[in-house]
Amino acid sequence: MEQLLILGAGGLGRVAAETAEAAGYEVFFLDDAARGAKVVGRCMDYADLKDRFPRAIAAFGNNRLRLRWVNQLLEAGFEVPALVHPAALVSPSVKLGEGTIVLQGAIVNTACQVGQGCLINCGAIVDHDTRLEDGVHICLGAVIKANCCIKPLQKIEAGTVIFSTRRKIDGVDNLMLEDALYAFGFGNTCSYVKPFGAGHINETYAVYMPDENGEDELRYVLQRVNTHVFKRPKEVMENIIGVTEFLRRSIIAEGGDPDRETLSYIRTKAGDNFFEDSQGQPWRCYNFIADSVCYQAVERPEQFYESARSFGRFLKQLCDYPAETLHETIPRFHDTPNRYADFSRALERDVKDRASTCRAEIEFVQAHKDECGVLMDQLKTGELPLRVTHNDTKLNNILFDEATGKGLCIIDLDTIMPGLAASDFGDSIRFGASTAAEDEKDLSKVHFDIELFRLYAKGYLETAGSVLTSAEKKSLAWGAKLLTLECGMRFLTDYLQGDTYFKTTHPTHNLERARTQFKLVDEMEHQFEAMQAIVAEYC
Repeated sequence: MEQLLILGAGGLGRVAAETAEAAGYEVFFLDDAARGAKVVGRCMDYADLKDRFPRAIAAFGNNRLRLRWVNQLLEAGFEVPALVHPAALVSPSVKLGEGTIVLQGAIVNTACQVGQGCLINCGAIVDHDTRLEDGVHICLGAVIKANCCIKPLQKIEAGTVIFSTRRKIDGVDNLMLEDALYAFGFGNTCSYVKPFGAGHINETYAVYMPDENGEDELRYVLQRVNTHVFKRPKEVMENIIGVTEFLRRSIIAEGGDPDRETLSYIRTKAGDNFFEDSQGQPWRCYNFIADSVCYQAVERPEQFYESARSFGRFLKQLCDYPAETLHETIPRFHDTPNRYADFSRALERDVKDRASTCRAEIEFVQAHKDECGVLMDQLKTGELPLRVTHNDTKLNNILFDEATGKGLCIIDLDTIMPGLAASDFGDSIRFGASTAAEDEKDLSKVHFDIELFRLYAKGYLETAGSVLTSAEKKSLAWGAKLLTLECGMRFLTDYLQGDTYFKTTHPTHNLERARTQFKLVDEMEHQFEAMQAIVAEYC
């Protein structure tokens, strides 16, 4: 039988002795006043008895004295075990510090951390994820609720109920962010947060959590959704949750890695798709995908090719999703005839008296009026099927695998809606097959690169070609032309209205953007037959 030396033979010492004996120890005492067969010396004799009694604990009711003796015993080289009565219930995930005593009937729940020299008395309850610092005494029948932190040397009196209080989290500078962290269940364990990403619409934070070794790792992305842009956040989130959960099942069926190949959104502790803060603003959260990288612009042609494969795979994986069940969160988003109607209305009103400054651009749009309905007319007749579309297919909405450079995961899913495959294809071409920035003033630098078009068409059809109909494949070149025209119309419309939608840095910014798009449209028209031939080649 193992022997245990107990410093202190008073009331707590005797209780500790019975607990130790129930746990299988033979008990001896050190005490400055008590006498008896089991008292083998005074407390000051502890160092001289180490060879005889290598295991010892301190059993003094005073928190400061008990903790001081625990530290002295440890410094002297004693083994100072935690002492748990067999009639106590202590979760196997609990970490008990040296010299802590847990008495009969006490309950210490999952993932609690108990410091050195603590005393958890009879019938006390310490609920999950609570931390007791060194030298704490939880008295008879006290209840410490989940996620509490009891400071060193505190005594929680008998029958007291302690409720969780929020802890300070580095990087949290407002109540809404704090509320969101707690709503998703991160508040009590989060290490710190900081702004994240290069987006300009939503307010985005990286959430760092401790890993198994206590090291901080980026684990979640938390966003406050901009309701000026996305006015129906409930519908946005219903679309996103439905699509990502469908994608997860598709990826598993294909033998892929669903934790890396699609975003995994997290519901709140209440089971909701998003959290609404005190100002009525929605917050959402998803898992961070490690070892991935996002590019703001095409650095190598291979990236554009990989983006084509990624968006093509996205469409293919969702080909069986009932697109008609998705909410149209931005009504008539890629309805080109409707965009033309918006342009005509803005031109008629000319509220900023700007029409005289852009006659050539106005005439360009008007000359293309009859073409605006090519895709929508085919949708109405059923020639083109409705698809689940991303509607913002720029390069920076793809995560690439950092090790392989392959397209990994589609992100920024706010604009997922029912739409046309040609729209997503065309938006990518508009952005990626241009030789200049969207707001390049020098139009001599702006060209449509048909070789980049070829590269994208090849990648897109390699992954999506098997599910696209013949009519959809023929519509891809039209998608490139009409989406570019549509974007130019939107810039020009906003210019005529006084720059109320797109952010601008100077008065003619939107007009310059419109001009680059119209230059691309013009060059596409000169190479349209070649574009159609390229699509046919890869079909």
